[in-house]
Amino acid sequence: MKKKGMKGVKTIIFGRTLIVVFAFLVQFALLTAIYIWLREYSYIFYLIFIVLSVSVVLHLFNSSGSPEFKLVWMLPLIIFPVFGALFYLYVYTQLGTKMLFRRLRFLSGYTKQYVPQNMQVKARLKERNPQMGHFADYMEEYDNSPVYDHTQVTYYPLGDDQFVDMLEELKKAEKFIFLEFFIVEEGEMWNSILDILKEKAKAGVEVRVMYDGMCVLALLPYFYPKVLQAQGIQCKMFAPIRPVFSTYYNNRDHRKIMVIDGKVAFTGGTNLADEYINRKVRFGHWKDTAVRLKGKAAERFTYMFLEMWNVTEMKEEHYLRYKTPENFSMPNDGFVIPYEVSPYGKERVGKKVYLDILNTAEKYVHIMTPYLILDYEMIMALTYAAKRGIDVAIIMPHIPDKIYAFAVAKTYYNELLDAGVKIYEYEPGFVHAKVFVSDDTKAVVGTINLDYRSLFHHFECGALLYENSQIAAVEEDFRNTLKKCIKIKAGDYQKQKLYMRVIGKVLRMFAPLM
Repeated sequence: MKKKGMKGVKTIIFGRTLIVVFAFLVQFALLTAIYIWLREYSYIFYLIFIVLSVSVVLHLFNSSGSPEFKLVWMLPLIIFPVFGALFYLYVYTQLGTKMLFRRLRFLSGYTKQYVPQNMQVKARLKERNPQMGHFADYMEEYDNSPVYDHTQVTYYPLGDDQFVDMLEELKKAEKFIFLEFFIVEEGEMWNSILDILKEKAKAGVEVRVMYDGMCVLALLPYFYPKVLQAQGIQCKMFAPIRPVFSTYYNNRDHRKIMVIDGKVAFTGGTNLADEYINRKVRFGHWKDTAVRLKGKAAERFTYMFLEMWNVTEMKEEHYLRYKTPENFSMPNDGFVIPYEVSPYGKERVGKKVYLDILNTAEKYVHIMTPYLILDYEMIMALTYAAKRGIDVAIIMPHIPDKIYAFAVAKTYYNELLDAGVKIYEYEPGFVHAKVFVSDDTKAVVGTINLDYRSLFHHFECGALLYENSQIAAVEEDFRNTLKKCIKIKAGDYQKQKLYMRVIGKVLRMFAPLM
């Protein structure tokens, strides 16, 4: 009775969902009313609005960025010329977003002194593969992400498997534990982890927990950070939802990071909720993936966490006390580049990593993703790879978590199939894995979906493996998963219900926002 009551209260009252939704509607209504009043008040205002609309269109056409986003903005400008222009200005001039971007740029520069590239490691990579060496140059320059060696990688084909090792590693913590997740929800998974965190905090281990502020809408009460702080655990939400409309809320912290003592790091698709380890059934069997990095590369995730944590702090920390011990090293096993993805600035690192794999593949590129909402550049990369003889195969869910996103994804199927891309759907349930594996030499495991949300709007992270022994395990998992999949044919699209096809095509116009 207590659990049931807590969930209801969290969703409606503590989550403040109704208050937030109502406040957003009031703000939209107010903006609309001001527009209508000014339009009817005077021809002078109307003339000003027309000039404003033309100025916005000129700015939009001459600005840098994705053509798809420009097209999306053109729709409201054409249908509601003046209101569309006002809304564009409101979004474009958001101070909160600009301040966050400046703060993150500063923190990235501050962190750079703590993550110098080992030049011997990069030189060895360039000797092995010049193309990968140049790619490492790009990652270091534009993402502050060095290439590491001496890191042991463990690949988990299911969140169920990862969970066991997460608990074991948490029990070994001696100095600090950092957790950063998109979703935290009470249940067997989180409660088991929380019990260990409480014990460690009492023993003097520094414990910090950060989760995305969207959780307050349904999963956790707004005061939950105080609950953890009372247990000696530092806790904060990223961008908690408040009843004020802002584009700041569009950029969620979708990362999943666990770091222990700077020696061990986990990342992947699994959040801290029971469906991710199949303790709760929501959309059939939940297929997720993750990796554990033990060794030097774990340090990069330490600094990723500290950057995000310090966004809301007034002064910078001294990171040296969190540095991976120099004497802690693992046997050498290829190369690892841990990296982060930011929605701000011009670089779309998550997308560049995927494009680089597609454009340099010689034999195959195998992909698992829960969503398939693509821009023109990604469509071209996928289809061109298939047309030049690369075995490009994508595993999607058969039971989706978001019907609207699945409807949009299916509108891309025939275009990809016609070019030779193979598409499969995981029949037992939902694929939440985010995996690229290519040529038995490269693999990416992380939080980055193949959609606009991950590639353009969210904060994300991942681990790029090169010539690491666990790449074979990633490919083996793909092939084993394939045995449980339905192969999609071109004619399958027409078998969908008419209303689903219509919904998919209509929503595809707004794909950059999804």
